[in-house]
Amino acid sequence: MLDYTKTWLAVRGIPLFNDKRGVTALEYGMIAALIAAVIIGIISTIGGQLNTMFTSVSQNL
Repeated sequence: MLDYTKTWLAVRGIPLFNDKRGVTALEYGMIAALIAAVIIGIISTIGGQLNTMFTSVSQNL
């Protein structure tokens, strides 16, 4: 059934399965999302420790 559908779409001029125009943009978007998630994770982890350190320093002054 899938072969018939692909053939029918190809005959009609609808390149549904061979259209790869958005693949690169999608990959770049996924990479950017991964980098953003890593940065947010690092900042949230280090942010609490940094706040504690600065609070300790300011109290000792």
